[in-house]
Amino acid sequence: LPLCNGVMVTTREHTGETPCGMTFSGLAGTCGGGVQTPGFMGMGRRYLCSAKFIPADGGLARVVWMPKELKEFLGQDLVDAAVAAGLGADFVEKIADETVGTDEEAILPFLEEKQHPALAMDPMM
Repeated sequence: LPLCNGVMVTTREHTGETPCGMTFSGLAGTCGGGVQTPGFMGMGRRYLCSAKFIPADGGLARVVWMPKELKEFLGQDLVDAAVAAGLGADFVEKIADETVGTDEEAILPFLEEKQHPALAMDPMM
């Protein structure tokens, strides 16, 4: 999400639209089937809590949007990963979800209000 200086994560269970304007099915049709597509990455849910999750781009601190269901599924593991990354126990509350919005114009004010760390990082693009 270029305006938000971060990345979004979704799951196959999330049936709604994502901030990039596509559903999971649309995304899978674009970059699924083992095709390497710049800007897209397929991974397991728990990989998000790994120190190996996009470390060159800032790791977990770059995540600015994910479905509420994924936040709940990862629960304490996500909080623990945030603490281990030095982001604090409240970091998960700074990640927007579909209840905040599904476009950057709705998400960015939320991130600014919560002082999401991605906003202070060097631009990805």
